[in-house]
Amino acid sequence: MAESAVKFLLDKLAPLFENDLQLLGGGVREEIVYLRGELERMTAFLRVADASEESDEELKVWVKQLRDIAHDSEDVLDEFTLLQAHDHGEGLYGSIHRLSCCIKNTKARYRIASELQGINLRIRKISEVHKRLRHKFNMAEQGAGSSSACNTWDDHRGDALLLEKTDIVGIDEPIKQLVGWLVKGGSGREVVSVAGMGGMGKTTLVKQVYDAAEVKKHFKVCAWITVTRSFKLGELLKDMVHQLHNAIRRPVPEGINTMNNNHLKTIIKDFLQKRRYLIVLDDVWHLHGWDAVKYALPNNISGSRVILTTRNAEVASTTSVQSGGKAYNLEPLPQSESWELLCKKTFQGKSCPPHLEEICTDVLKKCEGMPLAIVAVSGVLSTKDKRRIDEWDMVGHSLGAEIEGNDKLRDLKKVLSLSFNDLPYYLKSCFLYLSIFPEDYLIEHMRLVRLWMAEGFIEPKDGKTLEDVAEDYLSELLNRGMIQAADTTSDGRVKNIRVHDLFREIITSKIRDQNFATISKEQNVPWPDKVRRLSVHNSMQYVQKNRCVSQLRSLFMFRVAEKPLLQNYFPGGFRLLNVLDLQNAPLNVFPVEVVNLFFLKYLSLKGTKVKTIPRFIGKLQNLETLDLKHSLVTELPVEILKLEHLRHLLVYRYEFVPYGDFHSKYGFKVLAKIGVLTSLQKLCFIKANEDGGAILRELRNLVQLRRLGIVQMRKEDGKVLCSSIEKLNKLCTLSITSVEEDEIIDLQHLSSPPLLLQRLYLRGRLETIPHWIPSLHSLVRLYLKWSRLKDDPLVFLQYLPNLVHLELSQVFEGDTLCFEAGGFKKLKHLGIDEFEGLRCIQVQLGAMPSVKKLSIQRCKLLEKVPSGIEHLSKLKVLEFFDMPETFIKTLRPHEKDNDYWKVAHIPEVYFTYWKECGWEVYSLEGLSDGENFPHDQPSSVMKSHELETRWK
Repeated sequence: MAESAVKFLLDKLAPLFENDLQLLGGGVREEIVYLRGELERMTAFLRVADASEESDEELKVWVKQLRDIAHDSEDVLDEFTLLQAHDHGEGLYGSIHRLSCCIKNTKARYRIASELQGINLRIRKISEVHKRLRHKFNMAEQGAGSSSACNTWDDHRGDALLLEKTDIVGIDEPIKQLVGWLVKGGSGREVVSVAGMGGMGKTTLVKQVYDAAEVKKHFKVCAWITVTRSFKLGELLKDMVHQLHNAIRRPVPEGINTMNNNHLKTIIKDFLQKRRYLIVLDDVWHLHGWDAVKYALPNNISGSRVILTTRNAEVASTTSVQSGGKAYNLEPLPQSESWELLCKKTFQGKSCPPHLEEICTDVLKKCEGMPLAIVAVSGVLSTKDKRRIDEWDMVGHSLGAEIEGNDKLRDLKKVLSLSFNDLPYYLKSCFLYLSIFPEDYLIEHMRLVRLWMAEGFIEPKDGKTLEDVAEDYLSELLNRGMIQAADTTSDGRVKNIRVHDLFREIITSKIRDQNFATISKEQNVPWPDKVRRLSVHNSMQYVQKNRCVSQLRSLFMFRVAEKPLLQNYFPGGFRLLNVLDLQNAPLNVFPVEVVNLFFLKYLSLKGTKVKTIPRFIGKLQNLETLDLKHSLVTELPVEILKLEHLRHLLVYRYEFVPYGDFHSKYGFKVLAKIGVLTSLQKLCFIKANEDGGAILRELRNLVQLRRLGIVQMRKEDGKVLCSSIEKLNKLCTLSITSVEEDEIIDLQHLSSPPLLLQRLYLRGRLETIPHWIPSLHSLVRLYLKWSRLKDDPLVFLQYLPNLVHLELSQVFEGDTLCFEAGGFKKLKHLGIDEFEGLRCIQVQLGAMPSVKKLSIQRCKLLEKVPSGIEHLSKLKVLEFFDMPETFIKTLRPHEKDNDYWKVAHIPEVYFTYWKECGWEVYSLEGLSDGENFPHDQPSSVMKSHELETRWK
């Protein structure tokens, strides 16, 4: 972790050497040159030291000292930057102020030079230590470094190979599926990959498959090879040669111990060429692990198979796709099987005593279906006195401390820590950053991306924006199983993420050790001497008042009830702050303390009751994100145009309505010269009805825009808007809402739409479907509302090649919709709402072959369920909102040929009505008998097979 701190400091030093070094003054310049040289020299050893610090206390101290030096140096440099950036004003006052500052700056330069001298003295001391520790770095680089965590604890991976089936739960179905993939399928060599986070039981599952009688009978030769994170290819290949020859009782070739890797690969390939073989490659961490051996495994026509286990979903998908094989994602155990495993290991197969059930349930919740965690925690619980509830309760409340100090949880800590230690340095900071969010908090995907950027975690890459690189980081953490997707959109985007509770325990331990962040959620918890990131949970009472936090870089507040009067709690201020996140804080006015935060890059007042933004916002020269969503702000001061680094400007709120897209958008009055903010990536939602032509003309200058939202659009401004959109080649999402429901949105003037456009939302009247929409080959989501078209829109939309989500509300005035064969091939979600004249929906065989969810709302004249709905073999959810009684009657299952039987095969069918008290969900029987089932949300589901049983 020191590597990322030092790398960040070196990046910050680079501009000084390019621009300002000659202006620094002799003393400061010499100290900075020396500092940079020493840090660059030691950076080469930091990666090895970071990987080895857990097993070597001396290295751990050296890494901590270097990390502290990097942080202190950053603070000094930023203090110097503040001196340089001071605004002196104009006129006589400005001249006097400039002279005063010149005197102060001279003194400050001496102070900064003195502080840098002190830092460099510390650098010299740890350089001496580094020379003394060089032999440890050399040993680590020769192979021990990457596997230091493995050497710290005994490796019990082999225990998974010795488990009896009676010791395992929840794997019967996975075994059956994997065995089927192995013995059936094509004649070529196929790779079957099993992916899951550490501790999920991949090795245990695959060993049961490997030992299955059907598998042993099917394959002539088998070998089990453990790859590991730090494998040595030569040893791995020799092991494979030994196992293969032993399998058919043949002697191993002479001289194998002196052969090079290519010779060994040739022996293996020749041996397997004419045999049906099964090779297990257990614990493959990276693609290079597979690439290193794949050419030794011939792609013969004997139906051979390779099983590969990995923590990395990308490794699993890539290897299986390349070979035409399959990937199996190992899911957590469900609650019932988790409980069975806990009772088996804690109570030796007996039931849990009633007085311990609640405690055991809470402990099990933290394990989240991870078999290794359940077994490890059960081992701790089994030693506790069943009469001492306090002992059992302590395990649940202090699981983090137990993981650190209890030998019975050693393997669990090892598995989780290995995953963290394998992260590249740039991902470690991103992962630890998740500690700032409360437990069980759903972390918004784009919020996290912008925060990472503001913290400086994202390294620029040629041809990619910082947002693109941050998305890559997020994907890599997901693929490695370090984080989990909590919610995804219908077009496959991750909406919210979460952290496994046990990974959170590991994170909490590491942020303490590395002073990465301080979590203030309890009273009387000691703070470190220097707080760099502070996250306040639940109450400002937990904040230590009058504490100097001059080095504070980030401040967050979650679920705080009191008004966050920052000056009262932090009287010394925090001039170096990069991030201020006050989302949902009880704020009524803009916090004046923000005026002096020159380095601020991220400011969120989302969900507050702030109404106005003061003019001094223009002083925040480094601001990149201004998030005012769901606040009461409707207008911004002209000074906002000074923020040339602003990338994300979000000013809008939703008002809940019970139908359609479930909300109405309110935007903000945009400034006439908005085009000067050329760094903007996201601009939502601007009002276009006031001087709309001039404002929309300005948009053409925002060539970096990825997402644009416009409300209160008028017909006469369509031509200007189209000319601007043609300049926005990077636009991915476009949302346009007309000023009134009957106002026409004129978009026919757009001749060259953005090729990257993926999501399009049009709310307003259309004279016809814009001619350019069928050419949007990247479009995955389309939402049309109030269009009121005379012609069937499906004719124009059905051949969009990548469309997965289509929502149509008040779009068509005809009486028949026809989904033709071959149309909408990738569509998964279809919504039809308030087609006032619609009487019939036809679905031809071969139409919408991938659709999984169909929603029909408020179509008052619709007579029956769509004819041909039985052709939609992948349909999982069918929902009807506020449909007429005549429609409902067609679904009574009295006759075999009634419409009921057309939908009986669909797993989830339900009817929902909006009433004053909220959503009410009805079953078919309930609708007939007057029975009702009120629920809080419309996602409550009544299964079709349950309805059928009740009717019978």
